[in-house]
Amino acid sequence: MLHNITVFLAHWAIIAISLWLTSFLFHGISFTSKKSLLISALLLGFANAVIRPAVIVLTIPLTLITFGFFLLVINALMMLLVSTLVPGFKISGFWTAFFASIVVTIISIFAGMLIFPSEDTLLNVPAVPAPQGIMI
Repeated sequence: MLHNITVFLAHWAIIAISLWLTSFLFHGISFTSKKSLLISALLLGFANAVIRPAVIVLTIPLTLITFGFFLLVINALMMLLVSTLVPGFKISGFWTAFFASIVVTIISIFAGMLIFPSEDTLLNVPAVPAPQGIMI
């Protein structure tokens, strides 16, 4: 039980730190307080875990037609949804949310790889065994 809470808090911190760093890179993203940052990170994690999969299932044909690029639009829409729900979190427009969601994803992936090292990561390249001598 304690392990699950620790993992949840670590993921929440990763999202919060990635949102905070992204707000420095994009002038169209701002937080009025630490509270709004933490609530935004919590709601973004919830939206990505609950709402995003439902939207992905509903938009499978559009995702297939665009070769998966529509998933980037869905990520941006999740950020815009959170910014409308949290009073202290502002995003200036769709394109800011679009590119910021890419940056948040990249930062979150690398931070997650540092905090939760695993053999089953997305960017794990399996080792190729060294070739042995040719047998005749």
